Amino acid sequence: MLKQKLLKRIRTSGPLSVADYMAECLFHPEHGYYTRRQPFGADGDFITAPDISQMFGELTALWLVETWNAMGKPADFCLCEIGPGRATWMRDILRTAHKADPEFAAAAKIHLIEKSPRLIDVQKTALSEHASQIKWVSAIDDLPALPTLLIANELFDALPTRQYVKTTNKWAERVVSEQDGQLIFTIGTGTIDADTLPLSANGAEESSIFEYAPAREALAQEIASHIARHKGAALFIDYGHVKSDLGDTLQAVRTHKQENVFANPGDADLTSHVDFETLNIAAKTGGSSIFPIITQAEFLLGLGLIERAGLLGTGKDEATQQAIKDAVNRLAGNGANQMGDLFKAMCITSTGLVPPAPFGQPNATNEIQ
Repeated sequence: MLKQKLLKRIRTSGPLSVADYMAECLFHPEHGYYTRRQPFGADGDFITAPDISQMFGELTALWLVETWNAMGKPADFCLCEIGPGRATWMRDILRTAHKADPEFAAAAKIHLIEKSPRLIDVQKTALSEHASQIKWVSAIDDLPALPTLLIANELFDALPTRQYVKTTNKWAERVVSEQDGQLIFTIGTGTIDADTLPLSANGAEESSIFEYAPAREALAQEIASHIARHKGAALFIDYGHVKSDLGDTLQAVRTHKQENVFANPGDADLTSHVDFETLNIAAKTGGSSIFPIITQAEFLLGLGLIERAGLLGTGKDEATQQAIKDAVNRLAGNGANQMGDLFKAMCITSTGLVPPAPFGQPNATNEIQ
C-alpha cells in the first residue's frame, strides 16, 4: 500500500515536498495512479474533452490542417501528441484529417509520447488502422528532426507542483509530513526566491499559498526549443489561470468526485491548475513565438463548434440532438462542471509562423499578456 510506503519514507528521510508527494502518488512504478488505474472516461475517474464529443477532435484536426498549410505543406512532418491517454483525441483527429486533406494525412509521421506500457497497449488498439504510421517514444528528444505539429490535452496539470506558504516573515515550502500514522501538511525549511512570486504576493495574508511547478516550465521550454529548431507549432489545452496568482488548487479526484488529497494515495488523480503565464515565459525562453492565451470556449467556438453541432444533429432524433447540445455546453459553457472558461488554449510557433484563427498575431514585442 502506497500510503504505508510514504509514511515509512517520511519517518526515515523526512518530509516530502508537495511535488514529490504528487510524483509518488501518480507515477510510483508499482503503486502509482497512472501505473495501475484506468482513469479516463465514464468508467474511470474523470472525463476529458475528447471523451465528451468527437467534435473536439474534429475541430482540432481542421486547425492542424490549416496550420500545416501555413507551414508550407511540408511533405514530411511529425504529428505528435504527448500523453495520449486512450488515444481518443488522436483517433478523431486522424479520421477527420483523412477526409479533410488526404495530403496532410499522408505526410504525417505520427509519434506518441507515452511511458506507460499499459496505456500504450490501449492506444495501439484504438489506433490499429493507423498502426503503420505510428511510432511510440518516451521523450521529446526521441522525435525526428522534422517540422512538427505537437498537441497535448490535460498534460501539464498532472506534472508535480511545489507549494509555498506565507508565514510571518517569509514564504516557506509546504511539505507532507506524518502525525499519528496519518499524512498531514506542515511547514518545511525551504524558501522561494522573491522574484519568482507573483505581484499578488505583495501584502498577501498569512497562510496564503503559492504554487510553483518547475517541471512544467522545463517541459514547455523543451517543447519550444524543439519547435524553434525544426519549425512548426504546438497546441496545449489544460485548465488553469492566464496570470500567475496565489491559491491552493491541489485536488484529488476519484470516481468523478473530489476527495481529500491524503485519502487514497495512488488511487486518486492528483492535479493542480496550470499557470499559463509561466508556461508562456518558458516557451519564449525556449525560442518560440508566443500568442495570447484564449479560453477553450473561444478556441472551439472560433473553429465552428456550433455549426458542427448543427450538422451532427441534422435529421437525428430528439435524444441525440439533446446529447449534442449537452456536449457543446460541457465543452464551451461556463457553468458548474463546464470547461469553456476554466480550460485554456495556448499556442506557440516557430519564428515567422502565424497560426490560423482563433489565435491572432503574436504581440508586437512577443510579450506575455
